[in-house]
Amino acid sequence: MMEHFSSRIGGIASTYGTDTIFILGKGPSADAVSPDAFVGSLVIGVNDAERIAPVDITLFHADWVKQAVVANGLRSRLYVTSTDFTSPDRETLRAPFVPLQNDNNDMLMQRFLSDSFAIEEVLFLSALNVARQVARARGRRQTVYMVGFDFRPDAGVSEAINHDYAPSNSADRFFRISMQEFFFLNCLYMLKDSDLDVVHVGDRSFSQLSAEGLNRRFHVSHGETSRRFCAGVQVTAELTTNHFGDRNRLERMIRAAWAAGADHIKLQKRDVQSFYTAEQLASPYVSPFGKTFGDYRRQLELDRDDFAFVDALCQELGIHWFASVLDQPSFEFMLQFDPAMVKLPSTISEHRDYLSYVARNYRGSVVLSTGMTGLEYEKWLLGSFVNCRELYLLQCNSAYPTPKADCNVAVVRHYHGLSQADHRIVPGYSSHDFGWLASALAVAAGARMVEKHVKLGNSDWAHFDAVAVDLTTSDFRDYVAMIREAEELVGSGNKVINPSEHHKYLRAAA
Repeated sequence: MMEHFSSRIGGIASTYGTDTIFILGKGPSADAVSPDAFVGSLVIGVNDAERIAPVDITLFHADWVKQAVVANGLRSRLYVTSTDFTSPDRETLRAPFVPLQNDNNDMLMQRFLSDSFAIEEVLFLSALNVARQVARARGRRQTVYMVGFDFRPDAGVSEAINHDYAPSNSADRFFRISMQEFFFLNCLYMLKDSDLDVVHVGDRSFSQLSAEGLNRRFHVSHGETSRRFCAGVQVTAELTTNHFGDRNRLERMIRAAWAAGADHIKLQKRDVQSFYTAEQLASPYVSPFGKTFGDYRRQLELDRDDFAFVDALCQELGIHWFASVLDQPSFEFMLQFDPAMVKLPSTISEHRDYLSYVARNYRGSVVLSTGMTGLEYEKWLLGSFVNCRELYLLQCNSAYPTPKADCNVAVVRHYHGLSQADHRIVPGYSSHDFGWLASALAVAAGARMVEKHVKLGNSDWAHFDAVAVDLTTSDFRDYVAMIREAEELVGSGNKVINPSEHHKYLRAAA
């Protein structure tokens, strides 16, 4: 069991590139931490803490937790439990449960320092044990932030827990929660020179960091519940398939893009079996999902429930979403969501039969990147997509990264000129270059949409394109800020006298 357990933990951890781990409890101090702080790191939850924020791995032993996580929607990738809990779409691993007894405290700490694994009644010890497995898999020291561990049974739970399924606060529960502080302090001592740097987040005397300090460290703000849609330039965070088909990771990427100020997030959809050849699907490919390219590509595809989840989450946050649909089965699949917008990327610019099918059968807005094409393609698009509500033409070069000399931002100015004659046309720029400068110049040239590829950290096996901006840093937030600044500098184009102006030399009175 231990070998499989370590392998599975290592596989989940490999989808994150940071050396940061969060362990999430249910204490009310968790309410002061922005969920955006978690987006780029492995998160381990105890009991039903996943109700506060999505987590990767949940540990529990009590039967009431089964009811809590099912009633509130399963938000973990892996459940490690001693119970008979099962789920058709979530992985579960079994581990023995060891109850806390007054005469076996020394044995508890001995188990903690050993290579064995058990579900301890003091659950954060098991969570720290998982973190140690991650440190071993990564081969380097990890920083572990303990969030929501207040060790105050009378303080209650996070406001996100609108109904607590746990038994009432009996004297026995009061004693057990109070005892956990002792074990935590003991852990801090024992892990002093280990491969874990444990940071308690809160307001206790032993807390190394406050909730506000944690938010600042991860460049996030707390309490932002709404944001305006930009009436001008639309910023699209292109997630590509960097979510790895993992809904937990997908949610974090969407939340991070929203927090950075994006107006849209964009996904991709393709029918793997028909889009690739049998030879391509059978070719060797190294990933945690199998040994072939087909195994890898199938894992990356989102299903109907995933897209329904995206739709609900984006409505909750107030951010738009759309998808690149690369083939007819995918286009027909996407129609069930009544999309206001779809994208047809540069990669399928030669698939004229399919593009014509979309032109004939879709009345919403169509976004088209024009990489690897010339004026002939432009003329064909303008003659074919006559029924769509809006036609976004995004100047694009399909090299990753695009050399500066090939960005050709001036094409955006040409598309802007087309839009003056046909108001359905919306000029834009799909950035495959480094940084923000070309996108800002595109705004000055008339772009009303800019698109930037994003990712969530790095991993040892994923092949990210070189220009994807890391959502675990402030880079995408900075990109959006630069677009907004460029938009402000460009202004309305209407020549007026501004309040900031005044005449230095007044004409003398006659």
